[in-house]
Amino acid sequence: MAENAKGDDFESLDDLGDLQETQSPDDMMGEDEDGQLLDAKNLDLILDIPLTVTVELGRSKMLINDLLQLSQGSVVELTKLVGEPLEVLVNQKLVARGEVVVVNEKFGVRLTDIVSPMERVQSLS
Repeated sequence: MAENAKGDDFESLDDLGDLQETQSPDDMMGEDEDGQLLDAKNLDLILDIPLTVTVELGRSKMLINDLLQLSQGSVVELTKLVGEPLEVLVNQKLVARGEVVVVNEKFGVRLTDIVSPMERVQSLS
């Protein structure tokens, strides 16, 4: 009887392996840092959280006096050089860099570099 129970245990393990092989791509998104499978259902919980995405062309510091003297046609000099990548920020955190593109008469950003998690951690200090 004990041998039969052990045999059932092995069969149940085989069944679990079969279940993982038959899951559809919609049920699995990939693996997390620990190698655990991520379910699409779990990801669905956060998909409708609003985020603020900002693309930064450059920055400038001005005195209030200089700001008040700006008029139509004035040029504000930015800290970025021509050809330097734009910064893409999500909730004020740098996540990518890119370049300006024009698509159907609208500006866009082609991402050229995604910031690694290590770079994001280093930027906090």
